[in-house]
Amino acid sequence: MPAPIFNPLVANLSAPPIPLVQAWAEEYSGAHGPLIDLSQAVPGYPPHRDMLQWLGEAASSTAYTGYGPIEGETVLRKAYAEHVADLYGAPVEAANVHITAGCNQAFIASIVAVAGAGDTVLMANPFYFNHESTLAMLGIESRFVDASAAQGFVPDVQAIAGALTSDVRALALVTPNNPTGAIYPPQMLQAVYDLCRANGTWLILDETYRDFLPSGSEAPHRLLSLPGWQDTLIQLYSFSKSFCIPGHRLGAIVAGSEVVENVAKVMDNLQICAPRPPQAAIARAIAPLGSWREANRMEIVGRAEALHDVMKRLPDWRLEAIGAYFAFIRHPFDGVSSVVVAERLAKEAGVLALPGAFFGEGQERFLRFAFANADVATIRLLEGRLVLIAP
Repeated sequence: MPAPIFNPLVANLSAPPIPLVQAWAEEYSGAHGPLIDLSQAVPGYPPHRDMLQWLGEAASSTAYTGYGPIEGETVLRKAYAEHVADLYGAPVEAANVHITAGCNQAFIASIVAVAGAGDTVLMANPFYFNHESTLAMLGIESRFVDASAAQGFVPDVQAIAGALTSDVRALALVTPNNPTGAIYPPQMLQAVYDLCRANGTWLILDETYRDFLPSGSEAPHRLLSLPGWQDTLIQLYSFSKSFCIPGHRLGAIVAGSEVVENVAKVMDNLQICAPRPPQAAIARAIAPLGSWREANRMEIVGRAEALHDVMKRLPDWRLEAIGAYFAFIRHPFDGVSSVVVAERLAKEAGVLALPGAFFGEGQERFLRFAFANADVATIRLLEGRLVLIAP
């Protein structure tokens, strides 16, 4: 009897990278102090006590034990629409919002709504690996525009223009970027939006980390205030970082009402509805926890500054880009795989970081540091740790 086979589009994918890297920590002896985990983008501080209370109240209420609206709880869609409208100075309404179980789900639901097997989606290289693997398992071709260290890892607009052929269904960008931390300037995003609009291509803009921009409450761009933005732009967001609840899985899509309607068809088959208790809690938290989130933003800015200071004192290592949650670090080992360097760093120095090779071709000289997961005092310990494997 022949054995059943797996879908090759899934079977041929690499194993999830975070558990692989975290397994290396098991071989660290602890000789140089506690493990410094910079592998995963998780908030390095707890949720607000009111957030925990509201989560508990919603989770223990029978009002949220049944299925909810596919598009999300009305109270959260309205509250988030008001927040986005205020931030961007744009006419965003609840009908433009779809709530998802995390931003990864927001991405896959958006992609399924606008592209199918055999279509092409354009991304920047280096890329967020979950975006690339999502496209691969759906049979969608990934095409890339290089974002180089020389340009601060911001993709060149002219290179994007040359890559936006008629068969490209969507351009997916992440800003602030994962993995590099690069922040795409408003004028660059405007130019890319104009190119996508002229080409009939969706611009999918993942802004998971926008609440940690150094500029604070200033809008990252003005795309949502443009007439007809609903015909081109799909914006993605995660509540995980700002409210410190990654385990509760909550994200959002802001798009035209037709996009929301089509995403609902996808969501009905993925999950029916996002988790309901955190939706109720976030709806209560958006307005009153604004000052708390601002204080956290300043804390992350301080952590970025600390990493800047550390890297200045390590001439063999170079900070190539940093912003919001991530830094892209050039390691000093010429001709050595970033996987080998990251593994050595974990096992010998007790520092977990992701290899650049996980984020695309040509990234072997880099490591991704998710520095937001460590406080300033811990980040300063890197000065003594990185030299342990220096050439």
